[in-house]
Amino acid sequence: MSLREAIESGKFVVTCEVAPPKGVNMEHVTAEAELLRGRVDGINVTDLQAACMRVSSLATCVLLKQMELEPILQMVCRDRNRLALQSELLSAYALGIRNVLCLTGDHVVLGDHVEAKPVFDLDSVSLLQAAQGLMEGHDLAGNELEGEPPDLFLGAIVTPGADPIEPQIYKLHNKVRAGARFIQTQAVYDIDTFARFAERVSDIEVPILAGIVLLKSAGMARYMNANVAGVNVPEPLIKEMAEAGRKDKAAKAEGKKGGNVVKASIDIAARLIRELKPLCQGVHIMPLGWGHHVPAVLEAGEL
Repeated sequence: MSLREAIESGKFVVTCEVAPPKGVNMEHVTAEAELLRGRVDGINVTDLQAACMRVSSLATCVLLKQMELEPILQMVCRDRNRLALQSELLSAYALGIRNVLCLTGDHVVLGDHVEAKPVFDLDSVSLLQAAQGLMEGHDLAGNELEGEPPDLFLGAIVTPGADPIEPQIYKLHNKVRAGARFIQTQAVYDIDTFARFAERVSDIEVPILAGIVLLKSAGMARYMNANVAGVNVPEPLIKEMAEAGRKDKAAKAEGKKGGNVVKASIDIAARLIRELKPLCQGVHIMPLGWGHHVPAVLEAGEL
């Protein structure tokens, strides 16, 4: 079943994220994707995540397609002008890729090539509009496409924990009007905040997939609270991760195997999934290098 079919059927959808390597050895990403076979409805492939140079999202999506998996091409506006973006959308479709998540993208100052020149010819909304135009048979200059137009399944993102939330809701409506047919969110840790957001956007007839980022430590949680806009890890979760870290440190001092941090991370993610189920139509898991733990998260989250 394709991602489009899964979403349109009304089922609770699960997507997960993989990151292409910084080099040409694709074994890790294919092994991680293989673990997701039969467990998720789509696999996002990040596009030069955090403005760091890597293998392209398109190339990795093609590889996953060859593995008979369901890739979701992430496309950011940071690195390409409208010519290249439209060309890549057509190229993706010609290579069998149907799902596209349209993003503005992080600025280059956050990445590993700070001297690079950012493009941002389009943003996420105008990229959606460009893709919709291609689906209608014309490019942004009004030129007609040859043959049958592509039939892409477009997605976008939103940050439900943003403060103030109004700009996010306004842009979300614009993204839906521009052609987004599914929405994935930034990391959600505060269920009450997400519930209030879901109520505010209940008029949007597009499925929202709540984002789940696996916590690796209390330090990571505090870092996100301080540096990632719209993300708030509640203090009880930070304390839970800190206690797990102390137990692992004590076990290591005794020459024993730990595993408490991993267990706590899986438990937290699973609880969030169970609590989010009544509030959305799916979840999007971002393991950030812990893809091998995703099957355990899904099992614990009763998915």
